[in-house]
Amino acid sequence: MRDADAAIRLTDYRPLDYVIDEIALDVRLDPAATRVIARSQVRRVSAGPAPLRLLGERQELISVRIGGVAVDADAMAHDAHGLTLHAPPDAFVLEIESVIAPKDNLALEGLYVSSGRFCTQCEAEGFRKFTYALDRPDSLSRYRVRIDADKASCPALLSNGNLVESGDLPDGRHYAVWSDPFPKPSYLFALVAGAYDIARDVFTTASGRKVALAVHVDAGDAPRAAYALDALKRSMRWDEIAFGREYDLDIFNIVAVRDFNFGAMENKGLNIFNAAYVLADADSATDADFEAIESIVGHEYFHNWTGNRITCRDWFQLSLKEGLTVFRDQEFSADQRSRPVQRIKDVKRLRARQFPEDAGPLAHAVRPQSYVKIDNFYTATVYEKGAEIIRMLHTLLGAGPFRAGMDLYFERHDGQAATLEDFIACFEQAAGADLSAFFRWYDQAGTPHVTARGTFDAAEKRYTLALSQSTPATQGQSEKSALPIPLRIGLIDELGAPLSVSFDGQTRDEHLVVLGSARDTIVFEEVLRRPIPALTRGFSAPIVLDDGLGVSDRFIQMAHEPDAFTRWEAGQRVMREAILAAASDVSSEAAFGAIANALAQELAQADRDPAFAALALRAPDLADLVQASDTPDPDALHGAREALRAAVEAALRDPLIKRAQAPSPTPFSPDAAQAGQRALKSVCLDLLAARGPEAGEILFSAFENATCMSEEAASLDALGQSGSDLFDAALARFFETWQERALVIDKWFAVQAGVIGSNARARIEGLRTHPLFTLRNPNRARALVMSFASRNLPAFHARDGWGYRFLAQAAGETDGFNPALAARLLTPFEGWRRFDAQRQANARAALEGLRAQAGLSSNVAEMVDRTLS
Repeated sequence: MRDADAAIRLTDYRPLDYVIDEIALDVRLDPAATRVIARSQVRRVSAGPAPLRLLGERQELISVRIGGVAVDADAMAHDAHGLTLHAPPDAFVLEIESVIAPKDNLALEGLYVSSGRFCTQCEAEGFRKFTYALDRPDSLSRYRVRIDADKASCPALLSNGNLVESGDLPDGRHYAVWSDPFPKPSYLFALVAGAYDIARDVFTTASGRKVALAVHVDAGDAPRAAYALDALKRSMRWDEIAFGREYDLDIFNIVAVRDFNFGAMENKGLNIFNAAYVLADADSATDADFEAIESIVGHEYFHNWTGNRITCRDWFQLSLKEGLTVFRDQEFSADQRSRPVQRIKDVKRLRARQFPEDAGPLAHAVRPQSYVKIDNFYTATVYEKGAEIIRMLHTLLGAGPFRAGMDLYFERHDGQAATLEDFIACFEQAAGADLSAFFRWYDQAGTPHVTARGTFDAAEKRYTLALSQSTPATQGQSEKSALPIPLRIGLIDELGAPLSVSFDGQTRDEHLVVLGSARDTIVFEEVLRRPIPALTRGFSAPIVLDDGLGVSDRFIQMAHEPDAFTRWEAGQRVMREAILAAASDVSSEAAFGAIANALAQELAQADRDPAFAALALRAPDLADLVQASDTPDPDALHGAREALRAAVEAALRDPLIKRAQAPSPTPFSPDAAQAGQRALKSVCLDLLAARGPEAGEILFSAFENATCMSEEAASLDALGQSGSDLFDAALARFFETWQERALVIDKWFAVQAGVIGSNARARIEGLRTHPLFTLRNPNRARALVMSFASRNLPAFHARDGWGYRFLAQAAGETDGFNPALAARLLTPFEGWRRFDAQRQANARAALEGLRAQAGLSSNVAEMVDRTLS
């Protein structure tokens, strides 16, 4: 590895020798040669003299001046990764001029061109591709930015903060000056220039200030930005109420970009979004799209305080902003929609993305100890598991002390670059609690496994729970400590009635118990009847739980447990165990029949909560079944899953058809009530597809009669899974209708990539060469490549290895121009060691072939090395 690619370690952190209080950027935009002049007010803060190292890549250095005087060549050193001033003054004005070529920047980091417009992405290390800088999170500066561009092609000139000046220039150019009064790290810098349609609104803060809101989108798309704008206003109001946080600038801009590596970016006052998470209407967006827009708009806005006003000291503290802000956006979504349904969706996402990460070679702590490329650690562990840690903190302390801790955090660290220790210390002080053991959640990788076995003594009216915990070894962490695990425990009897029992001197229906050691015994008194325990109501901790309950107890929970998560979880476990048994050739007819009867009851009462019923009726995903198997066989698991679905469909066919053909509510609204009804209709279509090609006519009729994209996409997906010949006819009609809408055509690619069947390889390889497919657009690459590898598991894990080769080749090609995206494409390889010897050999060969590729980026090299380790 090059020196620049050596591992960076948490223990090596050192404070800055120099700080830059003010940065004035003068940017003259040109697609081929953008000139950047950075004037920085620098001062030394270290005790003694030190060199000043500025990071800079992929740019032509024109000049370096101190106090207006050119720096002598022997007073500095310049290389491909930065600039070093050997002995600068204690305080000075540093002026650096450089030139960059945004049109050639296909990595989508720093300044690049998308659809003829200029855009930046500086998190995590993109600012060093824009100019030479102290490009690290603990370097906080105030920015003043002057942008100069061609007025005809770039009528909008945007940057962080407030607009303070603008005007025309000779030669058809114009300029704008932006000033951000709040110190920020370089990763939060943003610049956008181009021509846009603009959706505008005004928000009045709790203190009465007027904030101008604007969403910048492609020509003609302003009406499709209305929901994002509404979500922004709701986010702003919610943060004032839930966390006491008011917006602090006069302007808030969102810009939609077609080519973007991530979902969105929280740059101060100028959020840059992947267009997929801005644009939506009934015709072209699904309910899942509307939910994602609401969540991501909220997430990026909430970063204004948890990430911007208070940022992280170094990238090892990344979860300080991301995990905390995911928790905040989850709470926002729960308040906007159904809290129980939102919680189930959050858990499904955690288990689908983070649990496999924790169980494979890519496992790492929420606060890792080292990295080569920080881009590779924007992971589900940092985000989703980080959010679960915050949620456990809320559970352990209670709502009041948690809010007091958050208030203290905002008060104490506003304007600072903080650490996780700083954050936890605020809660220790506010709640008067010792959280030293709790902090292990940040430093220990892996998912804890908890085993519980209960004994009921009817004569003594006593229920005893024997609990134990262990965390499997992970790379670099063979020894694991016990963690404080909050368990929200409730008991019901065999008729489904809640049991109010005594624990720790209190009698109630539910108790919070903390398992803080490797083993513990919990005793409940005044237990009048044999209990059926729910140990993690609301999924109170991110653990794998073995509660020892039998199938009959789980059916009782499905029907009667008051906690929605536990009801859903009971059904998933029953179905999972039956599918795993069937995949191992265990007779399943009776089990499938019992499941069908239970789901029939759920369908009959679905009108009480259609969104919950939609989740309850859906069988565990194939990826979930793979994760639950010791040595998974995707073909056998898929066959067993389809057998269960076919049994359920046969038993419920008439009510499924009735609900699938029921008229949809009108007029369309993306609200939770209507979305729940459409979700139920979609799962009915999905179950009807299990009948096979015979369901084709019903499914095609649903496709033809769809009144919105949610219904159209659901029926198209069901047609694909049914194996009906009508699928291709529906695909052709869908393509003809939507070929000019890139985001909708992403759905067209994705639905085909997920179709499991004997012709999967031919279809995937045909799509790879389709005229509208390109790896250079991240959304399109994810639509085909990631949908294939994550949804079409029998094909991805094909015994001849073609699926592994397909993914490795796509990642290798992408690495030539977008290393960050290429590295992310490789994540489906994380579980390769869990499969049989033949599949392992094929996966290893694909990965080693990629590792041997000439000129491999450090992003991909690190991912391959970690995956093979």
